[in-house]
Amino acid sequence: MQATARAHTNIALIKYWGKRDETRILPMNNSLSLTLDGFYTTTTVAFHEELTEDQFYLDDQLVEGAAYGKVTAFLDRIRQTAGRLDLSATVHSTNHVPTAAGFASSASGFAALAAASAKAIGLDVTDPELSMLTRHGSGSACRSIYGGFVEWEKGTQADGSDSYAVPIAPADHWDVRVAAVVLSSAEKKILSREGMKRTVDTSVYYPAWVESIPADLAAIKQGICDKDITKVGETAEANCLRMHATTLAAQPPFSYWHSTTMAVMEAVQDLRDSGVPAYFTIDAGPNVKVLYLPEQEETIREKLQAIPGVQDVTVSRPGPGLAYL
Repeated sequence: MQATARAHTNIALIKYWGKRDETRILPMNNSLSLTLDGFYTTTTVAFHEELTEDQFYLDDQLVEGAAYGKVTAFLDRIRQTAGRLDLSATVHSTNHVPTAAGFASSASGFAALAAASAKAIGLDVTDPELSMLTRHGSGSACRSIYGGFVEWEKGTQADGSDSYAVPIAPADHWDVRVAAVVLSSAEKKILSREGMKRTVDTSVYYPAWVESIPADLAAIKQGICDKDITKVGETAEANCLRMHATTLAAQPPFSYWHSTTMAVMEAVQDLRDSGVPAYFTIDAGPNVKVLYLPEQEETIREKLQAIPGVQDVTVSRPGPGLAYL
């Protein structure tokens, strides 16, 4: 009873930030992402009757503590769904994403875990059902089931039965590029779940953030359909800034940005001032993703790599959905 799956990370262009139900991982708003080919996780899950507890290896290192607890709790859900509570699993995961640094490592990680564990235990699930299962490990992971542009529908049902991701446009719809600008691979001080909860509970800006989402979604979907880099980029950048503004108004206030984060944002704005269409977005971490078209790639890469404090620039194209290896 073994299976291996690969899932790619995604970058939210319309952000998921805040839950209406912490237990079921139900979001306050719809979100929209682009799956990236440059970052991914490969996970093998093997279920054994003779094991007495789960074992989790990340990059060949045995994992214990909170990270292990999240994985085994997710496996419990898979076991319960399959009616096989008698089985324990060995999980081997290789992460080609900086962990907990704002590159959505949990998205590719839990998508790969969900797919591999469901297949290994014999669950026959549709993509929407797998997306719903994946959501319980990490909200953004439900979008990594699919390639290209993907929307996570918040749903309205209390049980979460209508909250899952749906594909908007495939990876080959549009050759748009994303430069992932690595400033720090260190684990962030405030994890996304903690940051979301604090913001929802205390930020005076949060209600306005939620109210702004439908207009942003409509604009960016039209931009994707039209392959309009200006509309998509301006909408994504504004949405990102609104999200991070909510953290500054939380109690106590916090920010995921470093000084180099600001320097990259200013460099992107300088590129636009010089006639190069480039737009930034930032998730819950210091690192920056820059959206642009392929003809500007060399100019943008050189500009970003020259910024003091930038460790690396990795270029991605629209990536694929889940694959079983």
